[in-house]
Amino acid sequence: MTAKPRQVWLPTQFTSLADLPAGLRYARWDGLSAFPSDPAEVEFYVAPLVQDIGTISRPLPRMTRLKAVQALSSGTDELRAELRRLPGHVTLCNAQGVHARSTAELALTLILASLRGLPEFIHAQDLGVWKPNVFPSLYERSVLVVGYGAIGSALEDLLVPFGCAVTRVARDDRDSPRGPVHSVSRLPRLVAEADVVVLATPLTPATRQLFDADLLARMKDGALLVNVSRGAVVDTTALLEEAHSGRLLAALDVTDPAPLTAGHPLWAAPGVLITPHVGAFTPSLWRRLEELIRRQLKRFAAGEELDNIVSP
Repeated sequence: MTAKPRQVWLPTQFTSLADLPAGLRYARWDGLSAFPSDPAEVEFYVAPLVQDIGTISRPLPRMTRLKAVQALSSGTDELRAELRRLPGHVTLCNAQGVHARSTAELALTLILASLRGLPEFIHAQDLGVWKPNVFPSLYERSVLVVGYGAIGSALEDLLVPFGCAVTRVARDDRDSPRGPVHSVSRLPRLVAEADVVVLATPLTPATRQLFDADLLARMKDGALLVNVSRGAVVDTTALLEEAHSGRLLAALDVTDPAPLTAGHPLWAAPGVLITPHVGAFTPSLWRRLEELIRRQLKRFAAGEELDNIVSP
C-alpha cells in the first residue's frame, strides 16, 4: 500500500514558489479563509506572513500530526508560547538572517533621520515654512548595539563609513570578527557612554522591558534610542517620560502596544519618530523567504535536520 504524501501548508502570498520537493502534498492558506485541507494531516506548517498571532495559531490545536513550524519572522516569542500548549513534539524554526540587511538599513535610516532632524523639516514642509536648523551628525558618534546577531552585525557593516565607535552587546560575553561582544549584564555602564543605542534583541522573558525607567535614566542626555526589535523590550511609560522631558530622542519601528492605537501618547511625543514595523519589508524579502522555505522543505522531505531551529 502506497504511503500517503505528507501534508504541507504554505502561505498564499508565495504564489511564485516553485521547484518544491516531491513526496509532499501542498496546500495554501491565507490565514483568513476556510482551511484548505484537514489540519490534522499537516506535518509542516509555514505560518502566514502576518503579525496577528491569533491568525497564525488558529489551526494549531487541530494539527495533531504537526512536526515542524517555519515562522517567516526572526522573532518567535508569541508563536513559541502557542506551541508550548500543544501536546506533541514540534520543531520551531525562524527566519533569522533573512530580514537582517533590510532591518539594518531601516535602523540606519532612523538614526540619520532622527539625528539630522528630518521630522522637524518634514513638519515645516507640510506648513510651507522655511525653517533652517542645525542638527548633529552621525560621524564618529558612539553606537551601542543591543542584540548583536544578524541584524546587529549587518548594521555595523553600514556604520563603518561613518567612523562610529560601535559597542556590541548580546546575552553572553564572546568574540566577533570585529571585536568583543559584551554580556547584557554590562548594560548599565555601557548605555551611559553611548550617543545612539540600537535595540535588535529578541523578545524573551529576560529582555521584556529590559529598557525600563532605570536603564533609560542611565542613558546620556540627548542620546537617541532606536528600536527595531520588539516593542515590549522598552517600557513605554518610562520612555514617554524621558521624551516629554526632552532628555532622550527615540526612533521606533516597533511599539508596545502594537499596532499603535489611534490617540496613543507616543504618536505626539516630542522627539519620537515612528515607523509601523516595516524594517524587514522590501521587495527582495519575498525572494529570500522563498529560498528559505524551499531549502527547509527539501531538508524536511529528506529527513534532515532543519535550519534556524529556535526550540524543539
